[in-house]
Amino acid sequence: MKKSYYLGVDVGSVSTNIVLVDDNRELVYRDYLRTMGQPIRVIQEGIRALRSRMGDIDIKGAGATGSGRNLAGIIIGADIVKNEITAHAVAALHINPEVKTILEIGGQDSKIIILRDGIVSDFAMNTVCAAGTGSFLDRQASRLGIPIEEFGALALKSTAEVRIAGRCAVFAESDMIHKQQLGHKTEDIILGLCSALVRNYLNNLGKGKEILEPVIFQGGVAANCGIVKAFEKELGLEVNVPPHHDVMGAIGAALLSADAAERKGYTSFTGLDIVECEFSVRPLDCKGCANLCEVIEIMKNGEAVACWGDRCGRWSNRMTKLA
Repeated sequence: MKKSYYLGVDVGSVSTNIVLVDDNRELVYRDYLRTMGQPIRVIQEGIRALRSRMGDIDIKGAGATGSGRNLAGIIIGADIVKNEITAHAVAALHINPEVKTILEIGGQDSKIIILRDGIVSDFAMNTVCAAGTGSFLDRQASRLGIPIEEFGALALKSTAEVRIAGRCAVFAESDMIHKQQLGHKTEDIILGLCSALVRNYLNNLGKGKEILEPVIFQGGVAANCGIVKAFEKELGLEVNVPPHHDVMGAIGAALLSADAAERKGYTSFTGLDIVECEFSVRPLDCKGCANLCEVIEIMKNGEAVACWGDRCGRWSNRMTKLA
């Protein structure tokens, strides 16, 4: 008898995460892949790896989230496509139904989610300023010649934090170089960089928001213990990092898909054999009106299966979704 699971796919600018949860809503499989600007190829590679490792399984529901959720939803035949705010909130509430604040920092963006009584009451996202994201730390780690995996541990060795101007990634880098030239210890500079990122995050996303416990820290940057320490110092609160902090969006998508498929009584999942299909994207410049919409058409094995980008629905209404 085939084992059955629910699939969650989270496609972001830096990573693509694929997970499976079982009927008890427990995580049984996870894969963290680099998107590398090729989401279609990476999704197919991820499904191929899943099929290889899990064998012949039954997918009872599939969900997609992330900045590339629409594309992912079409490729996998998602039962539900949800934004990152909802997906992260659902995953956090699954771990701790009492959670009131979610801090999330990824490679290229960050967000804060405020929950009250299990419902999202407020949120904010940063998709512009690099100083509040993981890419900021990656760049500085590279400049310092330190693997990013060692960044947090070195920060915890600091005995005299160096204050780094963190309002802007460019100014922070200049200030870091200046502090190096003054002879400050590397670990003190690293802790200063962690604190600068946290101050930027709280000033931009947390401003005017009531941050209450329990606090859960999600996203790839949550692996950095230096950032966790900086958050706890600035907030004066305990910050909890869940075991699978880096794939929480995908877990949320999988949990949402279970509910969606159960409501429908069936799944729209295309099947694990999508790895054998040929997908491509074709841009269309619509000149039907003054809007001049940039329409994106999704091709499967040479056939148009979906599109988006048209404001009036002229193109998308004619398309059929993947069965």
